[in-house]
Amino acid sequence: MALKSTIFKAELSIADMDRGYYATHALTIAQHPSETDERMMLRLVAFARHASETLEFGRGISDEEDPSLWQRSLTEEIELWIDLGLPDEKRIKRAAQRANEAWIYAYGGSAADIWYGKNQAEIRRFDNLHVVSVSPEIMSGLAGLVERTMQLQCTIQDGEMWLSGDKGSLQVVVKEMG
Repeated sequence: MALKSTIFKAELSIADMDRGYYATHALTIAQHPSETDERMMLRLVAFARHASETLEFGRGISDEEDPSLWQRSLTEEIELWIDLGLPDEKRIKRAAQRANEAWIYAYGGSAADIWYGKNQAEIRRFDNLHVVSVSPEIMSGLAGLVERTMQLQCTIQDGEMWLSGDKGSLQVVVKEMG
């Protein structure tokens, strides 16, 4: 029998002073059985960094055609494509060619550095593709904030992000690769 996704609820209040975006989002997050708490929370971080009224979660790990998050226009044009992890060359190319803007949040420590070195030429071909890395320490800190029902506050100012909830707070640092 197949395992079912675990459902998490998050009320995410965002104060993004860099973009002038202030909103609270009631999010339902389905965590695939093979998805770690760290990766699920990284999806929340990516949501907060790119938040808009039309940004939504993709179908997740179980559907390789969808990104982790995306934003589509009223005409179904993909405005923003966000992937997490270490996608293969084919997926990198698909993201950059199908979306106006594409982001990859790479994680995995030295594995992410090796992945970037291997895919650097493909990544640099696209002006609309941005790759950032998240350290293992940040990923671990994100897992420490997980609760089935979360109330999180995210503040972004001068490129710095702080995420806080009932279980503590964390400065979330992402670094541009390359």
